[in-house]
Amino acid sequence: MTDARLRRGRGSLAVGFFVQGVTFALLVTRIPAIQDRYGISDGLLPVFLAAVPVLAGVASVFTEKLVVRVGAGRVLRWSQPVVLLSLLAVGAGSELWTVAVALGVFGLAVGALDASMNMLGVSLQRAYGRSIMLGFHASYSLGGIAGATLAWVGAHGDLPLFVSYLPVVAVLLPVAFAGGRWYVDGEPGPGPGLGAGTAEAGSASGGVAFKALLPLCLVMTFAYIGDSTVSNWSAKYLQDVLHSSEELATVPYNAYMVTTLLGRAVGDFGVRRFGAVLVVRGGAVLAALGFAVVAVAPGAWVGMAGFTLLGLGLSVIVPQTFAAAGRLAFDRHGPGASDAAVARLNVFNYVGFLIGSPLVGALGDAWSYRGAMLVPMVLVLVTVVYATSFASPKARYGGGHERPRTVDVG
Repeated sequence: MTDARLRRGRGSLAVGFFVQGVTFALLVTRIPAIQDRYGISDGLLPVFLAAVPVLAGVASVFTEKLVVRVGAGRVLRWSQPVVLLSLLAVGAGSELWTVAVALGVFGLAVGALDASMNMLGVSLQRAYGRSIMLGFHASYSLGGIAGATLAWVGAHGDLPLFVSYLPVVAVLLPVAFAGGRWYVDGEPGPGPGLGAGTAEAGSASGGVAFKALLPLCLVMTFAYIGDSTVSNWSAKYLQDVLHSSEELATVPYNAYMVTTLLGRAVGDFGVRRFGAVLVVRGGAVLAALGFAVVAVAPGAWVGMAGFTLLGLGLSVIVPQTFAAAGRLAFDRHGPGASDAAVARLNVFNYVGFLIGSPLVGALGDAWSYRGAMLVPMVLVLVTVVYATSFASPKARYGGGHERPRTVDVG
């Protein structure tokens, strides 16, 4: 595979991450508006929020099998437009069943999109021979900032959801189709199974032991419990607990995404210089501190400072977890196992969302939303214990462990 093709593949995948960041932010930051439009009660809202990750997890499981036949690039190329159109449908309906269907389609498409997108990122990182995974997730964060900003504009102008979503989807849909032409799976790095065909890859994928992935699955779950707390509850937390306006309530997610972007923009350099273990441990401690600030915040601006710190801490954990799972599976079983490991790990992304959203809501109703913020704080600290799972004697970045600069095509 030529260096030029790898660069095009890296650029197009970064665009795909960006588009998904915009789309997801437009959905989660307007949850209060969606709730008001369809008359969804506070008791029913967690059910709707939980249905999306359940369906996404199911789709991620099927994606593991689908990519063996058609490739991760093709799955991503067609799932992203479906995600965009389902977002538009969320803003277009008026009955409760219409938003239920739209969110269901959104969840299924997101599961296939997330799994295939991270498969491509892991394989490209292997082809580059150095840490680039955080850069893809930085593009997602940049998209999240853009999406949250657009959501603020919609809330500030009191625009209907459909009017807010339509121009964004009209712009991003052709971008997604155009960028999808350049997706590449990347070259497998040196290791067992190199050059294996589809049959061997599928066989290898079946050899990924859940026990080996379990620490990374737990880290992924705890990280997404934290992330879902921000994405699903930050707006309501500011409005209901810290007594901000609806307009101001869209800001915490934006601030969270800004520091997530900053953390991921420099994260690859940190991994190359200090190693993944130290970077992940530092991120977990910062994230826990952010939750503590949110829990004791006396007002909206201090609460936003906590969410901002949260973004800096959580930013490095998820991309490094995907990278570590793909590397572990590739080292043990070959290229096909890497995609399978990413797909299976991606399910725990949604397990985190499935647990996090209802858990915070239930604790908030039964106890207090301030107290509820302490639960993800404790869980994310557990990552410090499991950080050694990110070390690999075969693939360490930085400190003389990178592959030669002759393969550094970025």
